[in-house]
This record gives sequence, C-alpha cells and structure tokens, in this order.
Amino acid sequence: MSPPGLYDRPPGTDDAKLIDIFYPGDQQSITYGTKSRVGIGGMEAKVKAALWALQGGTSVVIANGTHPKVTGHVITDIVEGKKVGTFFSEVKPAGPTVEQQTEMARHAGRALASLDPEQRGEIICSLADLLTEKKDEILSANKRDMELATTSGRLSQPLIDRLSLSSAKLNSLAIGLRQLAVSSRDSVGRVVRRTRVANNLELEQITVPIGVLLVIFESRPDCLPQVSALAIASGNALLLKGGKEASNTNRILHQLTQEALSSHGVADAVQLVSTREEVEDLCRLDKLIDLIIPRGSSQLVRDIQRAAKGIPVLGHSEGVCHVYLDNEASIDKALDIVRDSKCDYPAACNAMETLLIHRDLLRTPLFDQIIDMLRTERVKIHAGPRFASYLTFSPSEVKSLRTEYGDLECCIEVVDSMQEAVDHIHKYGSSHTDVIVTESEETAEQFLQQVDSACVFWNSSSRFADGYRFGLGAEVGISTARIHARGPVGLEGLLTTKWVLRGTGQTVADFSEQGSMKYLHENIPVPQKGFS
Repeated sequence: MSPPGLYDRPPGTDDAKLIDIFYPGDQQSITYGTKSRVGIGGMEAKVKAALWALQGGTSVVIANGTHPKVTGHVITDIVEGKKVGTFFSEVKPAGPTVEQQTEMARHAGRALASLDPEQRGEIICSLADLLTEKKDEILSANKRDMELATTSGRLSQPLIDRLSLSSAKLNSLAIGLRQLAVSSRDSVGRVVRRTRVANNLELEQITVPIGVLLVIFESRPDCLPQVSALAIASGNALLLKGGKEASNTNRILHQLTQEALSSHGVADAVQLVSTREEVEDLCRLDKLIDLIIPRGSSQLVRDIQRAAKGIPVLGHSEGVCHVYLDNEASIDKALDIVRDSKCDYPAACNAMETLLIHRDLLRTPLFDQIIDMLRTERVKIHAGPRFASYLTFSPSEVKSLRTEYGDLECCIEVVDSMQEAVDHIHKYGSSHTDVIVTESEETAEQFLQQVDSACVFWNSSSRFADGYRFGLGAEVGISTARIHARGPVGLEGLLTTKWVLRGTGQTVADFSEQGSMKYLHENIPVPQKGFS
C-alpha cells in the first residue's frame, strides 16, 4: 500500500514521521528512499512535481486515496479542510506546529516530573498569586471576549455564562490552587505497595504521571488555570485547546501559567494550541498524546470519543442528573436542595435536569411549594408522561426523559417508590450525579448502594459534585467512565503507576525446581505520610 503522504524519511524506518504541511525550505530535512523499480517515479519525483506546481500557483496535496485513515473520498475530505496527506504551502507560520508543541511539552513535562514536590507546589502557588495580582488584566481580556460573544449571537446563554469571569471566581480559583499545592506534596513517586518477592528481591508500585494530556474545552476559561495546576502537581505535560470565543482570556491565563513555570525552567510543559487545528486533527496524534480530556458540551465529548481512535478519552458525554423526593422527605430540605441543584448554576453539568417525585407527595404542601418555587425561579417545567396524567394544567410534555437542558428548565416525573426511582435513573440517567431527599436512613442507604452513578448523594445538592467542593483543590473534569477515574477527577486521576524491582542478581532460573530460591511474596508495610 502507498504511504498516506510525505514522510521525513522512508516509511517503516525508525522515527519516520508523516509531514502534515511541507514548505519549500524544508527540502533539506527530507531523506528519500530508493527510486521506484518500475520507473513511475518515487516520492522524490512526486515532491519535485508538487513544488513545480506550487510555484505555478496550484495548491498541492500528496495523499493516498485508498488509505484506511481517509474517512471518505480523499478529494472531498481535502475540500472540507480535513488534514489528509501532506499539504504543500509557500508560507511558513512563525510559531511551532502542534506536533512541535507536543514534543516541547513532553520534554519539559519530564523535567517537571523530576522536580521535588515542594518545587511543583511553589509553581502552583506562584500561579495562584498571579491570578490575583493580574486580576484587572484578566477581567479586561474576559470583557473583550464577552462583548464579542454577545454581539456575534453565535453562543447560547449557557455558554456565555460559562465564559464569564469575575473577581470572586478568580479569588476562588486562587484558593483552590493553594489548597492543591499543599495536597500535592505526596503525589508523584508515592509508594502504593511494597512486596518482598524473595530474599533481597523487593518490588514497589509507585505513582507516576500519565505523560502528555490534551484538554479540549469550550468557553469556561477558568478551566485553564485549574487544569494547568493539576498537570503541574501531577508532573504531566499539557496541551490545551480552548474555544475561540475565549481566545483573549485564554491567552493571558496561559501567559501567566508559563510565567509561573519559568521560575523552575519548565515553561514549555503547558502549551496552548492557537493554530487552526480541528479537534479531529489533534485526536490523530496518538503517538504523542497519552490521554484526552474534553470539557464542554455532550456533542463535543461524543465527537472526540469518535475521533480519538488510538487515545483514551476521560470524560462524560452528558450530565443528566436527578433529584428524587422520597415520601419521607423534609419540606425545607427538599425546597433548598431542588432550588440549589437546578437554579444555582443551571449551565453546569452537575445541575439537576430531572426531578423525580414520589406519588404520595402529589397534592401535598411539599408538592405545591416545590412547583411555586420553580415558577418563582422562572424554571420551565416539562412534564414526564406519568406526571402529565396527574395535572389539571398542561406544561409542555417532555420529548425525552434523557435530556440535559443546561438552562432554567427541568423535567418532572412521578414514581411509585424508591426502587422505581432507581430504575428510572438507570434507564434515563447518564451516571453523573443523582440525589435522594428523605428522612429515612434505611431508604437512603438502599438508594446510595443501588444507584450506579459516579456521585450519589443523600440530602445534599447535586452541585456538590465538584473537585473544589470535594477538597481536591481543582478538577480536570468529571468522569462517568468506569475505568481509571470516576466522578470529579483531581490529582489522583492524573496519575498512573509503575513497578520498580530491586534485586542482587537473581534470575527466574533461581526459582525453578533445580534452583535454590523460593518466592516469599510478603507484603511490606508502606510508611504513612508523616511517619518515617
């Protein structure tokens, strides 16, 4: 099969890399293989022909139309702007390519991981200080983004809400970062397990960074310092791709992050992708990126999960969160929890989207007060099929019981029991965050045990599903996956482990029937933090 484009050296050789964009000045960096044995011209001949056509004003792409990585017809993909093969360009951009940025981040990230935990903590505290010292500059940049977003009319109100920064939000960010700096001192290099395999042969499992993280986020520029701090604390390199709607805010926040990193010579460990690479193009860098974390709409997450063929994706596609009011719920607690879960920040992924009400509560003071409160808060109510059948008035009937509104809207549905509420959540929920309000400890414990979601709460708002509120200092996102990390993903979720074995010359043959050694497999106590 022909190669999918132009490589910097013959395909199949060590370190051969596909060139996405080729500039005439790059000719000296290419190593060509042998010419075609059938006389139809090798890659060198193709490159010469492409450069000749480029000089004549013709756009050129070298690609293989039958290559499996081409998603459709090669010409259609090229016209649609997808990265296919090698594009020949006369103009070379001033900055590094995204591939070069990723390489720079990986190299600096390894230096970051080798720093002492106290040094990484100093970097995070420095970033926290800069967030407050440069508050006026940050808010000025954010104001420009907000004005552009409002006048363009391209963003929905929930996205505009997520775009907005304030002095209070920056102060909260700084507090969270300082909290993270303290808690991160026992992160990278922590011994998880020790085993005496045999005499003088000891095994340790220790925490290490994952490698290079790619975080793609929409609006929410406050995500940038949070994620950067978590990457610094965990010793990971970081590639950030923000939405253009927050470009001014992201730019200054990234500059401050690099300023904090530069104090220890690792400024390149956090890179902001400002080129026009699409999400699909970034997801193709499977040899450079170790984990993708999307922060944005459910559609964005699904698109990334489809595009990232060879890279793990950590995230949640939807935040369909439920609050269930049991027949033994307290009126005051129910009112406060429903109001906070839905109205505090309806654009958040941990906001309530469906309110489940026990049938016994219908036509009671609690039910009337809940409806009055939602109307006062201007929440649009969508009735589930069973709820609609009980009503004398007619709110809009829900189109789907699995809907993430992201606004002052919610669905209300009636259930006959706690078990029916659990079944409803499992059928229509997204395994994000689900709440029960009840004074019955027995019912609550059954709910907490049976609901298979990342976060399950009793008599508390769904809005507590957050890394800062959990005491993690910050979060890189909320995961509904069942492998690696689940719920708010803080520092621990960005670490993996490796095994370190220390011996004195032992071989496997020493443990054979004819050998002189025997396996012990004894657990060795791991010293707790603060003890020697």
